[in-house]
Amino acid sequence: MLRTLDLVLVGAMITAATITYQIKHNAEEKLAQVRELQAAIKLQEETIDLLEADWSLLNQPSRLQRLSEAFEEELQLKPIETFQMAAPDELPGRASDFAPLVAENEDGDADAALTTGSVNP
Repeated sequence: MLRTLDLVLVGAMITAATITYQIKHNAEEKLAQVRELQAAIKLQEETIDLLEADWSLLNQPSRLQRLSEAFEEELQLKPIETFQMAAPDELPGRASDFAPLVAENEDGDADAALTTGSVNP
């Protein structure tokens, strides 16, 4: 009887050791994956920082002014005149300004009362 119990306990110990080793091995693999992902994230963050620095360098007003002067004939850029700017009353209304129109036309015939530039009456 003692031998059978000893064999069962040895088998349980071997099984427990095998399971423990597998868990440890899986945990080490996951840790390696986490480290790889952290390295990839760090690389992406450094790339973003580099691209943001490039963007600010390329968008410096002095550089853009030099480029616009160098390619003046091709671009044909001209300063904005004051008459080209719209007055506040010439701007389209806000969405809340159209709410009364929508409320008036809730009977289902909204297209008849509201004509836009894209609709030919």
